Amino acid sequence: MRSPPHIVTLILLTAAATVSLNMFLPSLVNIARDFEADYAVVSLAVGGYLAVTAVLQVVIGPVSDRYGRRPVILAALVVFALASVGCLLAQSVWAFLAWRMVQGAVIAGAALSSAVVRDMMPPKQAAGRLGYIAMAMAVAPMLGPMLGGFLDVAFGWRASFAVFAAMGLGLLLLCWIDLGETHHRRATSLGAQFATYPALIRAPMFWGYALCKTFSTGAFYAFLAGVPLVARDAFGMQPGELGLYIGSITGGFFMGSFIAARMAPHAALATTMLTGRMVACGGLTVGLILYAAGFQHELALFGPTLCVGIGNGITMPGASSGAMSVRPDLAGSAAGLAGAMTVAGGAVLTTLSGAVVPATGGVPVLLWLMLAASALGLAAAVCVARAEARGPQLT
Repeated sequence: MRSPPHIVTLILLTAAATVSLNMFLPSLVNIARDFEADYAVVSLAVGGYLAVTAVLQVVIGPVSDRYGRRPVILAALVVFALASVGCLLAQSVWAFLAWRMVQGAVIAGAALSSAVVRDMMPPKQAAGRLGYIAMAMAVAPMLGPMLGGFLDVAFGWRASFAVFAAMGLGLLLLCWIDLGETHHRRATSLGAQFATYPALIRAPMFWGYALCKTFSTGAFYAFLAGVPLVARDAFGMQPGELGLYIGSITGGFFMGSFIAARMAPHAALATTMLTGRMVACGGLTVGLILYAAGFQHELALFGPTLCVGIGNGITMPGASSGAMSVRPDLAGSAAGLAGAMTVAGGAVLTTLSGAVVPATGGVPVLLWLMLAASALGLAAAVCVARAEARGPQLT
């Protein structure tokens, strides 16, 4: 297979990782009841899954740089489909969780789709294409839980994993037909490929791009962890209303991704990153000022949240493309390591948000935490901009 994949294939590969994470969330209580297990144990299907995907991305990247994107993605989809069947047929909570961890292989599609884009085009054009992929991807977090909830009501919680198995097989067929190999500059052995990893880790520019992406996404994770508590306390929101408001950050991300897709081919990567970070930090600062002035309204929280979504949508394509452009021969490794950092950073900020945001009067604390994460992302973007101004020094 020599033809490059169509953008729809890359969108579906990326969306599959998100859908596999959140589609079955409405069923967690029923899964715990069915297996007669504690909810905390069953919730490892989310936390443990994220930890596994973080580790896998570190490994998947170099393997794809050595053997190519196509075989790694195809193998990952086979594993994901088989693991989905394992979850479907599991008769104990531990068997279910074991197969659930194996399902994490699907992260290869999301991690390597961006590497495929970078293989096919230069950094600015890659950032524009990644913006369009992110635009379509923004729909997945909204639709996944809705579909999972419907399947649970209609057929039981196992139906979601039947859909996952069918999804894996469908994507496998699609990629077999459409996903041509895009990476042709490879090391002579896997050992030699892993030996090049330190060269990437020693590149300051890589850390600038990757940390900007990590902290920007971290603000989103902090919001998700803290908003259910503060919205109930401050505004008396019920779950249904809160769900609509939480969608504001995803809607903002959709808007920001569209802006990035239009802006990226004509602007430096650092410019898009700085623009996104200033939108996020500016919105959060205005929210804190309004709240301090006594405007304790939903808009003082969810208006800044919309700005965070827009800012992240503008920032992410440039940060992702830049991380993979530091060493184009290590694009897969860079995509995997940056992805693992993002997941790990999200886990830290989620935990931090749960620990420091109080049950009463927590709105300004949450806004400050999000602003701190966004500001660290801005600092990383400033470092990248200064390095870019000095010239094309990538290491």
